[in-house]
Amino acid sequence: MRISPDLRVAFTDSAPVGLGFVPLGLAYGVLVVQADLDWWWAGLSALLIYGGSFEFLLVGMVTAAAPLAAVAAGAFMVNFRHVFYALSFPLHRIRSGAGKAYATFALSDEAYALATSERSRTWPGRRILWSQLHMHAYWVGSATAGALVGGFVPDSVQGLDFALTALFTVLALDALKDTRSDMPTPVLAAGSALAGLLLFPDQMLVAAFAFLAAGLLVRHLASRRRPSHV
Repeated sequence: MRISPDLRVAFTDSAPVGLGFVPLGLAYGVLVVQADLDWWWAGLSALLIYGGSFEFLLVGMVTAAAPLAAVAAGAFMVNFRHVFYALSFPLHRIRSGAGKAYATFALSDEAYALATSERSRTWPGRRILWSQLHMHAYWVGSATAGALVGGFVPDSVQGLDFALTALFTVLALDALKDTRSDMPTPVLAAGSALAGLLLFPDQMLVAAFAFLAAGLLVRHLASRRRPSHV
């Protein structure tokens, strides 16, 4: 059986990030079991929701029997940042409608960072899709494994949830390596966060993302109008 080259190279591309999913997924699976939910709930929610941090929040909301309106509001606020990813995510490289639909569904922070990095500018759509699928599989597999072994993990074990912080730190450091002459994204993000905090302290997160989206749009338009030098 011949394996697609895009499948092989996408596995290599996504492995560092996917392995970072493992401790976080294990922690999520353990949390599900310790919340007295059935073990299969972890794998099913990881497969169908694939919301990362929202899934951790959802466990508490489910056990507290939160109303659907509260769940919907929580999902919107936690995942609101994904709206702005469409500005620069290379969805146009994916040809099929089904592929576009899955790429939109599986657009995590890590997938966005990987697909919009400097080295991925020439990636075909299939390579992007396979990378997202690999990361999704890492999350589902680790969450399921965590739920299966969750009953054997003592309550005194702490710190597994720090994997999320560590993963975002690595992604931020990788973004700082961007050597393009335009304003780096981390600088825009920091400025947007500061502006949101000063101007709209009660709605800082939404305002910061709005400022960041505007900054990314201006940077994109400026780079397109900039004359090229041979």
